[in-house]
Amino acid sequence: MQLFIDSADLVEISAAARWGVLGGVTTNPSLMARAGVSDPGQAVAAIAGRVDGPVNVEVLATDAGGMIDEGRRYARWSPRVTVKIPMTAAGLEAVHQLNKEGISTNVTLVFSAAQGILAARAGATYISPFVGRLDDLAADGMRLIRELADIFRIHRIATEIIAASIRHPLHVVEAARAGAHIATVPFKVLEQMIRHPLTDAGIERFLADWGAVGASHRATASDRGSKRELRVPGATNAQETTIGEGAGQCKNVPH
Repeated sequence: MQLFIDSADLVEISAAARWGVLGGVTTNPSLMARAGVSDPGQAVAAIAGRVDGPVNVEVLATDAGGMIDEGRRYARWSPRVTVKIPMTAAGLEAVHQLNKEGISTNVTLVFSAAQGILAARAGATYISPFVGRLDDLAADGMRLIRELADIFRIHRIATEIIAASIRHPLHVVEAARAGAHIATVPFKVLEQMIRHPLTDAGIERFLADWGAVGASHRATASDRGSKRELRVPGATNAQETTIGEGAGQCKNVPH
């Protein structure tokens, strides 16, 4: 399963890219606004320069013609652009047309297997079931991922499933087990996935143990440096005086 980051923040995207785990980016108007984006085209081009995978950009129009026009314009921003389109009748029409033009699409706001089937048959490159929002309604979001994964496998549907509305690291693990091709994850959750209290405790213990070893070595080196062998000038091998400084001892070798 690939990992996308659900963000329009260039700092977050760049950090995840440096970790080597990033397969793509999903954005939406809310994320763009939160990141302070004033020029979406410029922002998308900058994001595309930092990732090797698709950059998802969501349409604002609600009619098919408007979605198609926006999708064509977005596609000109970067060859990495995937156009996000809502799961509506007009959205399906737009997906169908953009697919015929070779433009990648992601049908978003999918909440049922029936919607997923329609989106896939319309030609969507990706579909995005929102697991967290289903969980909010006391439904089982991961059950939808499993259903769609089974259906797509049985019928050899090429559309890929993006588990969206991810709330915590367990959602990511469950999505992988359920058969999602991709999970799109907020940066905060990616950071949470890195951490584990036993990892932190293990690092602290290793550093403490190594610090103790280093202190022991320094003490031994200091002790050795404080002891010097003094040879009496003009004395033969049989006439030596060895003084152990700091030991308080003097040994004279007799004639």
